[in-house]
Amino acid sequence: MANLVKTFLLGELVKGMGVTLKNFFARKDTIYFPEEKTPQSVRFRGLHAQRRYPNGEERCIACKLCEAVCPAMAINIESEEREDGTRRTKRYDIDLTKCIFCGFCEEACPTDAIVETHIFEYHGEKKGDLHMTKPILLAIGDKYEAEIAKRKAADAPYR
Repeated sequence: MANLVKTFLLGELVKGMGVTLKNFFARKDTIYFPEEKTPQSVRFRGLHAQRRYPNGEERCIACKLCEAVCPAMAINIESEEREDGTRRTKRYDIDLTKCIFCGFCEEACPTDAIVETHIFEYHGEKKGDLHMTKPILLAIGDKYEAEIAKRKAADAPYR
């Protein structure tokens, strides 16, 4: 009998319409990208970059730790020894189609040479566009060095 009363009074329908009415007038959470941007964490991992020392020398010492720790095997490094006995990279490639943006390469690097920037708005139109070479990575690092340094400093207390 109680079930029959609930059926005729349409309790579930009234309850459902109440939820709909409440949400209809609630504040909307839609972000109108690209006009509006959501806030990013200082730990956001986006496009890779290679950094230089303030004197202009590249930081990478070709230790190949990033290549070894990369779970997706997206990093390839070839190194050579210079006249002064130090080792530097001859070739440093990252295939972004393989990369899973885990950040292990950045954590493994003893000189902070490879970093993941805040840049997430990039794309590739041709097959090789997402294959980052050493000159491209250095150019990205040079362009965004001030912001990279600022984000590294903000993240330092958590490391």
